[in-house]
Amino acid sequence: MKTLLILFALFCFNLSSAQVTLEDDGLHFTVGATISSVTYTYVYSKTKNKNKAFWYSFGLSSLAGLSKEFYDGYIITGKFDNSELISTMLGGLSASYTFNIFTGKRKKKEEEELLAASN
Repeated sequence: MKTLLILFALFCFNLSSAQVTLEDDGLHFTVGATISSVTYTYVYSKTKNKNKAFWYSFGLSSLAGLSKEFYDGYIITGKFDNSELISTMLGGLSASYTFNIFTGKRKKKEEEELLAASN
């Protein structure tokens, strides 16, 4: 019975496409993260607003992925690839979220030190 269960599990795992990633999807993730990082840095340096920088950077990387897939899907090949769009958006989301977490930490720490020193 154990052998049959193991064989069934291996068969199911081999049919699963969850582990299949294409090299092109990795490039889309990297481009989405790069666009998002540059946009976040620029918007935050101009506005000092973390929320605005997050949404602008994520939105621009998503727009870039959508426009690229629209161009590929309806003008070049006739196939809109959802996995490439999702990869680009996830790259943008991961970079935007990471920047959002770590932005402003040093400034907040310096303000707390100044408050502690003045008391």
